[in-house]
Amino acid sequence: MSTTLTAQAISTRRLDLLPLRVEHAEEMATVLSDPALHTFIGGTPDSPQALRSRYGRMSAGSPDPAVSWLNWVIRLRDTSCLTGMVQATVSPSGHGSVAEIAWVVGTPWQGGGIATEAARELVAWLSRQPVHTVIAHIHPEHRASAAVAAAAGLTPTDERHEGEIRWRRSIRR
Repeated sequence: MSTTLTAQAISTRRLDLLPLRVEHAEEMATVLSDPALHTFIGGTPDSPQALRSRYGRMSAGSPDPAVSWLNWVIRLRDTSCLTGMVQATVSPSGHGSVAEIAWVVGTPWQGGGIATEAARELVAWLSRQPVHTVIAHIHPEHRASAAVAAAAGLTPTDERHEGEIRWRRSIRR
């Protein structure tokens, strides 16, 4: 049995994780405009128009009612600016729901612990939901993302997915 989840506002010491809205596209296009952000994930930065379209699809939710698409923008509270995003796709599995998570922080805000703070709180929020396992896929050379995953309590496995290392954390109930 699966439960459809909905992204809710989450606050940390410095950050507000706000459920993604189409209206975030303009500012997020600037946040995500550095081509270097695509070094490990591929592709190129989206235009505001392309992000509006993508955010509209993401906000509408998964076409599969058993799968929840959860997306948040990260707002740095003291400057009230968006700095990146976190996301979780929650799907049923034989052992309970599994959340696949990801994060990205714009280049100007990297190195300040924003991704770590946001990912830790995302995993904490997921642990209060009917989620059994949290997974992230990280390029083997992306040390910064590996550090974020470790700080969020995930550990690397021997499993690979499209060339990336699968990191995992089991939620203890």
